[in-house]
Parts: sequence; structure tokens; C-alpha cells
Amino acid sequence: MLADTCMTVPQIAPNDVASRRLLQRLPRLQLVERQLDRLNSLLRQILPDNRFYANKLAEHPQQLASLDEWSQYPFTVKDELIPTSDMPQHARNLTYSPAHYVRFHRTSGTHGEPLVVLDTAADWQWWIDTWQYVLDAAAIDVTDRIAMAFSFGPFIGFWTANDALVARGALVIPGGGMSTRARLDLILKEQATVVCCTPSYALHLAAVAAEQHIDIGASAVRCLIVAGEPGGSLPAVRQRIETAWNATVIDHAGATEIGPWGFADSAGRGLRVVETEFIAEFIRVDDQQPAASGQLAELVLTSLGRTGAPVLRYRTGDLVRPTWTTDVENQFVFLEGGVLGRVDDMMIVRGVNVFPSAVEQILREFPTLHEYRLTVRRDGEMDSLCIEIEADSDLATQIRHLLQLRLGLSVDLQRVDTGTLPRFEHKGQRFIDLRK
Repeated sequence: MLADTCMTVPQIAPNDVASRRLLQRLPRLQLVERQLDRLNSLLRQILPDNRFYANKLAEHPQQLASLDEWSQYPFTVKDELIPTSDMPQHARNLTYSPAHYVRFHRTSGTHGEPLVVLDTAADWQWWIDTWQYVLDAAAIDVTDRIAMAFSFGPFIGFWTANDALVARGALVIPGGGMSTRARLDLILKEQATVVCCTPSYALHLAAVAAEQHIDIGASAVRCLIVAGEPGGSLPAVRQRIETAWNATVIDHAGATEIGPWGFADSAGRGLRVVETEFIAEFIRVDDQQPAASGQLAELVLTSLGRTGAPVLRYRTGDLVRPTWTTDVENQFVFLEGGVLGRVDDMMIVRGVNVFPSAVEQILREFPTLHEYRLTVRRDGEMDSLCIEIEADSDLATQIRHLLQLRLGLSVDLQRVDTGTLPRFEHKGQRFIDLRK
């Protein structure tokens, strides 16, 4: 059917930028055919050894004739992966016995109980290869010196970025177990050209630099690769980081149980899904039916290259706004604004739907605002929102006015002393949900 339009599709190599660019230009029909081949190959490799999916898919064909059939298969949700008595330590979707695995990670626990996930050597290589799309977006080459502003604990974080950068041939500068001031000194002394960290920590590094009278904008850093939380594609957050560092922000999205699924578009307006390695679906929040282009939707992902810990039709809980692009240079689906928030974080305050990321976008427009925290409680059948800010009275008045203007409601805004609210090295936890 595709013989007339088919181009030769090369294999992805860790340092082969040209091959990845070719794959991004694949017409949608060819991309779908490639995904179908990868999906059927994955199913052949994991079934019936993977007990979790062998049971879950027992009533469905183990091979698909068309990707259209995939929407009839069951979703996977994170709670299903939580260990049980038959597999008490690790995620339930592991295909092999623990002896086959070489990498251990644990989710951060930000959205529920921490989950231990293992990777085989082949799976880890898939992580490294897929991360190269992110490094392409950042134009990383062998001349770069990358500072890893990350603690390197069991959370997956930038572990895969570290190995992907090594495969790329760049110089990697580890920063685990160091204070913020020590990391700043390391970035300056080693003339790092790239910093890998969360958006929260990029802002915290800049704030500490300002307190210490360090001109971080005059450093050799040309870009920051950020991940771990929404923010890298939010205009106000991007602008604050880029202004403070005099450098470009490159957003990335991934998850321990899924893989490195998203990389920044060239204009920094959002994320592209790596559709050669993931099948992306989008479902409306209210009825779980397929979302149209431009609609707010929950992202559903199937990882195609991770046989040791596969996830099939995994409901990520991430809210996105997909657009199927007509850009001939990149056919991968585009998510405007990146990850906009979490399905379970949505608040209904006096009849108005409010997401934490929408509040953050407003607050980050005030450069002199030091830190903030949102706390939501259930008041009868309604949600009530309290926003704590480290700001003086004049700034608080401006913030209150803009929140009311943009959100269409007045919120409980409370001033606290500077330094009162916590700072974050990894994922920022500025949203406290007490409704549960």
C-alpha cells in the first residue's frame, strides 16, 4: 500500500543525527506502519513470559493487522503496577526474573506510592538511544561540557541523560552530593556549556548566584536541559530561566515507568513525542474518548523498545494539548506548552477549572517573586485554594489583581516571609493536595 511513497528508513544510531531527522520527516502513514511493526514485534517478545500482560491481554489477539485495533485493548494505570504478594518488591509488569536486569530505579512518589522499576541492558540502551532526540534539540556535540546538577539517587532523573551524553562523546561533569553553592562553583570553574536540572532547580541556582553576587549570565552556559516537572515549556518559567542564565532552555519529558518520550521543538513552544519509540494516544478527560487536535487531553503512551518493563496503553495522567503537525521537517505530534499539568491536580474553585500550571504561569510573570506554594482543600462539595507567596504588600496586590483577571476568581492569597517556603533540588512540590 505504501510502496510508492516509501523511503529507506535507516536504523537509529546513538550519534546519527541525520537518521533521526529522516525519521522525524516520515509521512504519517509510514510512521503508523512502523509503529505497527514495532508493536507486533514487542508483543511477540514479551508474551507469554510477561505474566502481567499475558493475563491482561488474554482476550485480545497477540498480533494486530492494523493500529486502529489498538484502541480496543485495555488501558494500563500506575496502580496496577504496584507490587503484590506474587511480586512483592518490583513493578508487576516485569517480563523476566530479576537476574536479567542491570538497572534499578524508583519513582519519586510525587503522585502516589514509589514504584521500583528495573531495566535490562538492552532496555537501558534503548533509553540512551531515545535520549539522543533531546540532545539533538540542544545541539550537543563533543565540545560541550555538561554539568549534571542532580543528586543521582534511585529516582531515574538524569541517570539516562548522563549515559546518553557519554555515548554522544561530550564531557560530563557530575554534581551529586554537592551544595548549591558548590555546584555553582563547579559550573563556573569547569566552564560548563550545558546544565541538566529541573526547572525549579535552575531558578534556585540563579537565585543563589544572585545572593552571592555571581553573574551567572556571564558564564559559559549556553543552554539548560530541564526535566522532571512542568515548566520548561511554560513561557513565563522559560523566560525567567533564560533571562537569569542568558541561555536557552531545552525542555524534556519522561518517566521512570515509561521512558524518555518527549523533546523540545525548535521554537521552544512545547514538546514533540518521539513517535518512532512510542505510540501516543490522547483521550478526553470527561469521557475517555479520542481527543481532537487542539483539545485538552490525557496522554496515553505505549513504549515500543523496552521489553523488560513494557507499558501498553499507559495512562500517564499528564494533561496535554496535541496538534498533528503539517511541518514537513517534523511529523511527530506536537504538544503545545508541553505538559500542562496532571489530571488529578485539577481544581474546581467556585465553578472554575484551575490547574496548578496555570497559576504558576501567572506567578512566574513577576520576576521579584521569590517562592510560592499552593494548597487545595475540600470544603463541602467545593475545592478551596490558598496561595502562599514570598512577596511584599505591593507585589501581593499586583499578583492578586492578575490572578483575578486571568482566572476569573479571587483566591486566598497569603504573604509569608522570604525564606519561609521550601526550595527544591529535584521536582518542585509547590502543590499540596489535601482533598484526599
